[in-house]
Amino acid sequence: MSDGTADGWQSLDKAAFGIIYGSIMVLSILLAQGGHPAPPLETAVVLFGSVLAITLAKAFAEFLGHALEARKRMTRYSWRAAWHHSTPTLAVANVPTALFLVAWMGWFAPQTALIVSQVLCVALLALLGARAGWVLDHRAIPAILGALFVGGVGLLLSIVKYVIH
Repeated sequence: MSDGTADGWQSLDKAAFGIIYGSIMVLSILLAQGGHPAPPLETAVVLFGSVLAITLAKAFAEFLGHALEARKRMTRYSWRAAWHHSTPTLAVANVPTALFLVAWMGWFAPQTALIVSQVLCVALLALLGARAGWVLDHRAIPAILGALFVGGVGLLLSIVKYVIH
């Protein structure tokens, strides 16, 4: 049995925290859009800008926190490492931002951008939930349960948007 680190999943495993965090952030920001969402360009700017700010805050907190924990001066390499660890969070926002920009250009409806963005985030969460179930037990049932549980968290956020608004 493979431990899951020597195969093609290694990059996804390393980025899992940021992808999960980013997916939930995107879903939360979309949830905050009212029943009458902002114009697509504004949504794209708010979505990407918010996730960028959160990503920078996360990287800075990691950078400074590590300096205090290690009790040593941090270097450019330390900042690069903290930023590199945080970029998957920002990467999740790229496709939803692009979808809202495409909706702003009139190629499809803003509601389509919203739905596709939510589906993408839920799918990423389900994939990582399935991956966690598989890595932990190397069996299909835990992988399926992981996908249902973690994907269900994202689905719940998506449903709450429609219930609230």
